[in-house]
Formats: sequence, C-alpha cells, structure tokens
Amino acid sequence: MSKVLFNQKLASMIDHTILRPTASEEEILAVCEEAIEYKFATVCVYSKNIPLVAKKLKGSGVLPIAVVGFPTGIVATEEKVKEAKMAKEAGALEIDMVINLDQLRARDYRSVLEDIEAVVVAAAPALTKVIIEASNISDDEKIIACALSKAAGAAFVKTSTGFGKGGATTHDVALMRRVVGEKMGVKASGGVRTRQEAEAMIAAGANRIGASASVAIVSADVSSSKDGGRGY
Repeated sequence: MSKVLFNQKLASMIDHTILRPTASEEEILAVCEEAIEYKFATVCVYSKNIPLVAKKLKGSGVLPIAVVGFPTGIVATEEKVKEAKMAKEAGALEIDMVINLDQLRARDYRSVLEDIEAVVVAAAPALTKVIIEASNISDDEKIIACALSKAAGAAFVKTSTGFGKGGATTHDVALMRRVVGEKMGVKASGGVRTRQEAEAMIAAGANRIGASASVAIVSADVSSSKDGGRGY
C-alpha cells in the first residue's frame, strides 16, 4: 500500500467499515490494514467477524467494533443482548446496535428504552451507539429515538445502517446534536464518501463518521471516492 499524505485529525474520527455480508476474510483483513496505516478510530464489522478483526488490530490503537441487531433492529432484545455479549467477549470495544423501528413507530417507547438499556448493560464497559435509521422515520420520531437513547445510557446516536432508504444528512446530524446535547456522541454514517461530505457532517455536529470510503476521504488525493462495494 503506498504512503500518501492524509488528514490525521479527520482519520481519528472515522469508523472504517466493511458490512457487505459476502465480504471475504481477505477483504476484512485488508480493511484492518488500511485502518492501521491511516490510524482510523475503529474498524466496524459484523459481530461474527470480531475474533478475526480483534486479533489483527491488537496493539495497533485501532478499536474493533461490532454491529448488533443489524440491519433491521427488529430481532428480540434477548438476541441483541446475546450478540452484544458474544462480540464483547470476542474483543469488541464498541457496539453499534440498531433501534427497533417497529416499536418506535408503534409508540411503544418503554420497549424501545428497555431494548437499548439491555444492550448498554450487556456491552459495558464497551460503549454503545444506537442506530436510529433516520431516513426511515419522521423528525418527531428522530427526536424521540435520540431522547430514549440518551435516557438509556448510550454513548452515541448514529444516523444510519446504510441499508435504509437513505444515508446521513446534515439536517439529521444537526437535529440529533440538538437533542442529545454536547456530552453525547453523534455518528454520521451512510453515504459519506468525500472529505467535503465528512467535513459538512462534522460542522453539523458529528464527532464520528462511519464510512467505507475512508481512505479516499482522508487522503490528499481524493479522486477515488468509491466504497468498493463494501457497504456503509
């Protein structure tokens, strides 16, 4: 891999992501190597891939993180808890869980809260991010989802899985930041492929970016901004 000039401050805010279900072990390891070289914050993978990723990243300063209940979020809380525990035991240091949108839309807010709380507890001391799939819900629902995530003790709210109707927008990031305040994290994820887009998300209030086009985002040469089909 060639050495290039890159934006280290921006790199330190990026969760380098490979969530294509058919990704090979070689592709996942290549993403880990990129994360180590460019000093990204984390590598984000399916929980089943955490043992491989945790081993590869050990001692590098790059954190392994797992998605849970991904991408729909409608699995039972018990299954999310089991997955979070298994990922943590395998070496995950952060958990990105998907909110249950069916319960949110049904205004079953107690169940949504309890779902998030259960994963937060199971994941501890690893921090939990809550993916609210902002493109699939109304602004009012986004506000409620963020408030519930904060009340449940999550460390971050996150815009998207990358498998919904749309990805991150500055409108959603700004709205989420207003709701959660300055002490909680906001992660912009889904469709962020250029440095300009990443910087716009940060200006709107994001303090973490989820991307698979991470190298292109931080490199001096941003001509290749494709995500390589890895998924967001």
